[in-house]
Amino acid sequence: MRSSALLAGAAAALLLFGGASFAGQPLGIGTPATPEQIAAWNIDADPDGAGLPPGHGSADEGAALFASTCAACHGDKGQGGPQDRLVGGQGTLASDKPIKTVGSYWPYATTLFDYIHRAMPLTAPQSLAPDQVYALVAYILHLNGVLPDHAELDAAGLAKVRMPNRDGFIDVYARPENNTKP
Repeated sequence: MRSSALLAGAAAALLLFGGASFAGQPLGIGTPATPEQIAAWNIDADPDGAGLPPGHGSADEGAALFASTCAACHGDKGQGGPQDRLVGGQGTLASDKPIKTVGSYWPYATTLFDYIHRAMPLTAPQSLAPDQVYALVAYILHLNGVLPDHAELDAAGLAKVRMPNRDGFIDVYARPENNTKP
């Protein structure tokens, strides 16, 4: 699925910017995207860990980084602030007022990495190094009881984390031969 999305994006970029034409006549604007340019834009991570960059970080490192980078928006322990709550909510999804957090709702830990890596902090997206993102993910997963104290993460370890609500979703990424869900 990932490679087909990349191919479609590359084709769209070439059409819009490199091969744009009107009535068969080139418009003379833009240039074809190079493989290097496409690779720089392709920073997403899949649920199985494909696309995660090299690096590592610990929950201990993440605690200090969270305090300086994330707490103003998400609360000092991720309990919420001006922005979304990240911690808690376990056992509330079937209630009248579910609390959807990283620990109660999200099915994949890699999604947390992907989101922080691409979109956080809000005032400076994509400014965090992969080691910082691994540290923040380890800390947030620790706050949610998913990882123990002093946990460390890297790409291989993150892909193996099993989230509490993993079975609350139909796994569209599963291989057909392994998919037993309807």
